[in-house]
Amino acid sequence: MADRTQYLLTLVQRSVRPYIANPKTKAVMVTGSVAEGQCDEYSDCDVMLYYDELPTEDELTLARQRNQGAELIELLGDRQLGAFGETFRVQGVECQFAHTAIAQWEAEMATVLEKFGIQPGIMKMLHGTLIGMPLHGEALIQQWKANIAKYPDQLAQAMVEHHLKFFALWGMQPKLARRDATLWYYQILVESAQNILGVLSGLNRLYFSTFQFKRMGTLVEQMEIAPQNLALRLEDLFHQEAAIAALHLESLVQETVALVEAHMPQVNTAFAKRQLGWRQQPWQIMSADQ
Repeated sequence: MADRTQYLLTLVQRSVRPYIANPKTKAVMVTGSVAEGQCDEYSDCDVMLYYDELPTEDELTLARQRNQGAELIELLGDRQLGAFGETFRVQGVECQFAHTAIAQWEAEMATVLEKFGIQPGIMKMLHGTLIGMPLHGEALIQQWKANIAKYPDQLAQAMVEHHLKFFALWGMQPKLARRDATLWYYQILVESAQNILGVLSGLNRLYFSTFQFKRMGTLVEQMEIAPQNLALRLEDLFHQEAAIAALHLESLVQETVALVEAHMPQVNTAFAKRQLGWRQQPWQIMSADQ
């Protein structure tokens, strides 16, 4: 893994040179698995590039031409909105370059860090900045890192309240066993697992998005406040019989709610607690004279 990480890091360092040569480019960093040192032969290269003024299409084309014969795959987003993505392939490796105006990025950061909005895409970028490795404009990137590291208490509470929503799957197993509800069952199971991680991320002051499910263990390892054996128990939910998985999910939710009450008592847990222990009862046909 270390050899693969170093190989991709070297490839990224070469690939960004034509972009850094553009005087519009104020900062560049590599993030994702390359920055975390967790690369394998399926990893891509995630790079963030920041500008006072976004590069033109001609400037991007020139950079790719000078970039080891990069093969363009696609351009995503609308530059009029202050950011867009460029995906290309170099030496068989997919590179995802995100081009962002500094003013746009700092406004997006403020929606989370100052207005406490729960925006998964921005959360992912905040996390990516924290783990990112500067390649150009280090002073600016370090300034952003310092701001992001100051996780506001209001954001932590907003995260917990936003994700403290659990559908009582455990109370419906007799009904579900009679119905072709497989897709719905797994949808609820996934959403419940995501909400458990979202609540715990708030308690632990971690930036969370569902994208991090690609490496759930890495996220869970950062949590000092969490149910025991959390990562293993979440994974097991998807390999157990439905009735057993639902009961185990209920236990995880119960432990998570208890942690909220212990570490963030100002949060109202009443609705989540009402779901615990609930079991749907079947109704019976009553005769007319009853």
